[in-house]
Amino acid sequence: MKTELQKMLDGELYVAGDQQLVEMRDNARKLMSQYNQMIAEPLEPRVAVLKQLLGKCSTLDIQPPFYCDYGTHIQVGENFFMNFNCVILDCAMVTIGDNVMCGPYVQIYTAYHPIVAEERIKGPELAAPITIGDNVWLGGGAIICPGVTIGSNTTIGAGSVVTKDIPAGVFAAGNPCRVIRAI
Repeated sequence: MKTELQKMLDGELYVAGDQQLVEMRDNARKLMSQYNQMIAEPLEPRVAVLKQLLGKCSTLDIQPPFYCDYGTHIQVGENFFMNFNCVILDCAMVTIGDNVMCGPYVQIYTAYHPIVAEERIKGPELAAPITIGDNVWLGGGAIICPGVTIGSNTTIGAGSVVTKDIPAGVFAAGNPCRVIRAI
């Protein structure tokens, strides 16, 4: 029998109130609270806390405040930058490539709920992984929805809502986000 964690990571309906998941979120919140209090601290001590929080990270700079659900389901490559007030709901894997930059208020959501009301009110949730390629820029206020892949060398315009995959090497923007032109 699968645990709720296994169901969550496998994209199946899961119960977010499961004790193991609650403990994992509580641990993440403790580390985020510590991290978000380090606003005036140099980068090195902040990165040490991020390395405890995130599943895999290398060279990175995330400006506090930063929020996530678990942290352990976030993998970031080399030279990652995320500006102030960003959120990653990592109920599924979030894989971010090298040289990715995020403007302020970027939101990356793997979590979602059933769209049929009768199913939604029962409580179980869903999650779908997000993949962001190398050399991507996510403009301020962009929202990346569950299950989306953004190809390498792509720029997402500020305020965009990315509901579907975006190919590599393009500028895309809007709500819903669509390809504007090749780069």
